[in-house]
Amino acid sequence: MKFLETFKQEKEVTRELLINVARSSLNTKIHPKLGNPLCEILVDAVQLIAKKNVNTIAGRNEQVDLHMVEIMHMQHKMSTECKLVRGLVLDHGGRYSELPSSMENVYILCLNVSLEYEKTEVHSGFFWSNAEQREKLIESEREFTDCKVRQIVELKRKLCDGTDKNFIVINQKGIDPPSLEILARDGIVGIRRCKKRNGERIPLACGGQQLNSIDDISEKDLGFAKHIYEQCLGDDKYTFIEGVENPFSCTILIKGPNDYSIAQSKEAIRDGLRAIKNTMDDKAVVPGAGAFELACAEHLFTWAKTNVSGKAKLGVNAYADALLVVPRTLAVNSGFDAMDTILKCQEAHQKDGKPWGVDTITGEPMPSDVQNVWDNYIVKR
Repeated sequence: MKFLETFKQEKEVTRELLINVARSSLNTKIHPKLGNPLCEILVDAVQLIAKKNVNTIAGRNEQVDLHMVEIMHMQHKMSTECKLVRGLVLDHGGRYSELPSSMENVYILCLNVSLEYEKTEVHSGFFWSNAEQREKLIESEREFTDCKVRQIVELKRKLCDGTDKNFIVINQKGIDPPSLEILARDGIVGIRRCKKRNGERIPLACGGQQLNSIDDISEKDLGFAKHIYEQCLGDDKYTFIEGVENPFSCTILIKGPNDYSIAQSKEAIRDGLRAIKNTMDDKAVVPGAGAFELACAEHLFTWAKTNVSGKAKLGVNAYADALLVVPRTLAVNSGFDAMDTILKCQEAHQKDGKPWGVDTITGEPMPSDVQNVWDNYIVKR
């Protein structure tokens, strides 16, 4: 532990440092042609959701919640076309084809209210003696739902008529066809069966709140986005919400030609996000590419000669040798002779005492701090 503390490099958390940490993480899992463009996307995503308010009890910044970064995938085009959406991507779209698929300056009403006729939860029945009574019963049942829809329409007319504003309803529960028809007549897009996580993210990104009742809704309950548009891929619809005011939630959109490449990119992105978060929390890094393990093993071999006696010396040497698994694996995976590579790196470290790691391109010793290959301090600790 003492040796790790001397090896640790405390640094100012700059964008450049975070990009280098992300590159060190991503390029060990996916090809650099895919990994390098993703580095800036991941750094932007984490910095976007990092809240600046200080926790006065702990006296430090709040932890970054990586769950606020949604990872959405589309089996479409090439893996190099991944992008950061500073807002949300919903994996469902509107249900009324005659409405526009792209809108500017949109009010967003986020609901958890049923806008469809539903049967009662308990077993019940109605009895009538003639057709007129039956029609009245049907009208009264329909009126209950229509009344809620008309309240939404009235709010839309109040806010949007005579302006360039638009209106969209995103509901976690259902919206039946008659209700969609009423909304569509006033140019309101209705999205139903929204996932719970999207219902929670929309207020974070767009403002407003998710409502459980239509009563007394006003402008302060609504979110706002500058641009909402829909994209169709086969039978799948995706709704993009961009230009949001409070981007405390964002989406990384992964594209790829097949399931394998998408899964590979998704796993690498998750590791990259965690590496960036750890660096922001630690405000320190450790030289990577096996440099720390090589230096620590050398330190333990030297220390065991003078400070340990008896069988304990064998244990220290075994632990030191085990640390060399990391540079050894890097060399083997890169197609080089493991023993030859480790000996070169150890000799380079013994000459000047600086951190030398394994260059996976040439198999030669590489100064990790010069090449900006970094590992997380908390991982080594």
